[in-house]
Parts: sequence; structure tokens; C-alpha cells
Amino acid sequence: MKIEEKLSKINNKNNVKTNTKTNTKINTQINTKTKTKTNNGTDNHRIRTSITNIQPNKIITRGYPQEELINNISFSEMVYLLLKGELPSLKEAKMLNHILISFCDHGVTPPSTQTSRLIASSGSPLNVSLAGGLLSFGKNHAGAIEDSMELFQELIKSDFYIHNNLNNNNKHNNNHNNNHNRNHNHNNYSKCNKNMDIIANDIINEYKLKNKKIPGFGHRYHNKDPRGAKLMELAKKENFIGPHSELALAIEEVLFKEKGININVDGASGALLSDMGFSSNEGFGIFMIGRIPGIIAHVTEEVNDEEEFRKFCDISDISYCGDLNKSIDD
Repeated sequence: MKIEEKLSKINNKNNVKTNTKTNTKINTQINTKTKTKTNNGTDNHRIRTSITNIQPNKIITRGYPQEELINNISFSEMVYLLLKGELPSLKEAKMLNHILISFCDHGVTPPSTQTSRLIASSGSPLNVSLAGGLLSFGKNHAGAIEDSMELFQELIKSDFYIHNNLNNNNKHNNNHNNNHNRNHNHNNYSKCNKNMDIIANDIINEYKLKNKKIPGFGHRYHNKDPRGAKLMELAKKENFIGPHSELALAIEEVLFKEKGININVDGASGALLSDMGFSSNEGFGIFMIGRIPGIIAHVTEEVNDEEEFRKFCDISDISYCGDLNKSIDD
């Protein structure tokens, strides 16, 4: 008979009067069974996480005590560790740091910055203003990094052989217990089935037929986005060009010859983050991490230096195009 049924019979027998001792005993039995199940491998917890373990006087993140991480790794390395579950190589840490800095700010031009400043001018606190800015990110603002990563990854996946040799992977892991000192590895891609130039031309022609722009190339304010150019320059200098960034450079070469279009920060960072094994969703998250300090700076400046209740336009700038002469009696 189930414990719940026993409890019901006891309650009925005692005219629905709860016997404190009985309930305590039954609750103890239930708790004991739950703990036993958990110890035997059946997880009864509502929330499971492999990111951080909290115990009295202990904080373990991805297997490392946080107090050891505080003075031994950089912020970019911490971001990598949280997302990937392992420490990056020195090259990966360096490149991720370059990418985060490239995301820091683009003045008052983006909708996210304008939104944050407008909200701040209404008297809202920092967290509300910041949240408003982050909520402004969408397919037309900051969405290009996701789109470019999805494009690069799809093309590389379809045109490269992928190694699935478990013995090689295990050997690699065993020989690199210290992740921090391991060499940069561009995932498990071998040589390409096609020439990169052919892949680049194919995708450009495909987008031409659809009359669509390839994400990650060109910029509304810059003929040549200095951030994208610098990231690729650093990647070449530090021997960090993997299959995704090689493809991005091949696409840029064709686009520049045909239309004078260069790679932008979304395309460059998207390619490099793809080479590091990040998903497009994680890439979008990394963009937000990089942009948050800039938004905070704009909100602070708005509050300290500008008038309250900012107007982004005058009444004279508003063109009304609705009806004017309706009557409630009609």
C-alpha cells in the first residue's frame, strides 16, 4: 500500500485529525526514499546544473574553486570557461578578448543605445535602461552575427569531412590535461571537399538570385568596418585562421572585387567564434556581453550630462497621416 493511502486511512480513522507523530514519521520515510533514489542515480531534483556548485563556504565553477579563478584567469577566459566548460588555449583567450573589445560601443547610432538613453532620460534606474537596450537587439540590429555564424557553419559542415574518431579525441584530451597550455585546434574539420573560392562564389551567386545581402559584410556607416578588418588582421598574425574565417575571407575577396564590400565586425567575429566552436546563439550572447559596458556608459552620460525627458524629435518632425474630421455622431 502506498504511503499516501496509509496516511489517508489514518486520517479517516481519527476523524480527519492529523496525528503529528505519524505525519513526521511518514515524511521522514518519504525524504529517505527520495535521497536513496538520488544516490542510486535517479535524480529527483527540480533543477540540474553542471555550471556552478554552491555549498557552504564553497563555490565551484566548472570544476574550479572560484577563489582560484579570481586571480589566475582573465575575464575573457572566464566567459569561455562558463560557456564551454573548459579553459581556452592562450590563443583562444587572446582572440576572444579582441572580439569582446570590438563589440564595446558604436556611439549613439544603434537602436539599443538610443533606447537605453531614452529610458534613462525618463528617470528609470540603470537596470531598466540597460534591459531596454538589450531588448532592442533583434534580427535588424545585432542579428547579423547570428546569421553569419549560421551561414558559415552550415557551409563548412556540408563541405568538410568531420572526424569522429573517438580514439583520436581521447588521445587529444589525455595529452592536454592542462587546457590553458593546449594548442589552438579548429574543431574536428579536415580538408575541404571544395576549393574555398568555389564555395564563396556559389553562395554569393545564390544570394544574388534571391536579391539578399550576405550577413556579415558591408556596413551602413563604414565603407570598411575598422573592427572587422582589425580582427582578421590579428587572426592572420596569430595564425588563428580556421575553416570558417578562411571562408569568410574568400567571400570578402569576391565581394570586394565585385562591389567594393568588406567584411564587418559581425562577419569577422562570427567566423572566428565559429572556429572556436561556439554556436550562433552563444555568439549573440557574447556580443551582448561585449556591448553591455558601452550601454552602461551611455546611460550614465545621459543621466549626468543631459536634460531630463529627452526628445529624439520635435513636433515639427512628426508627420500625421490619419483622419482629422471624424465626428462621434457619425
